[in-house]
Amino acid sequence: MAQELDAGMKCYINKESGEYRSILDWDDLYDGEEFWQSELEKIESEWSDYLILEKMSSYQSFSVMEDFTTSIENKEVRDILIKALNRNKPFRNFRNEVDCREDMRQRWFAFKQQAYEDYVRQELSGEFLFD
Repeated sequence: MAQELDAGMKCYINKESGEYRSILDWDDLYDGEEFWQSELEKIESEWSDYLILEKMSSYQSFSVMEDFTTSIENKEVRDILIKALNRNKPFRNFRNEVDCREDMRQRWFAFKQQAYEDYVRQELSGEFLFD
């Protein structure tokens, strides 16, 4: 689920069975809306009670980038990432800085994956799955 949310999907979770289906969040992307609409109609007609899990908000995603930045021990790299976050278009700037450092890029992906897994657990903690 964490990977699908990070990829721009919404997860619909059947509260009775625990089954889930992912559908592209067409509020962000517009291609293939008809296909996804038919999937949504199936969910709405087949499942009587479901939970919708969406990707992190921009604020939450920014906080994850800040947390990653503070975890960097190399002061020079940490300062570069802080500057990237403080300029206009911080998401793009941060990604550009991380992408040009292969070791940092892999570390970022692992950090973000863990953050999304924690986010999913937190979102579901009040639901039947983790009672």
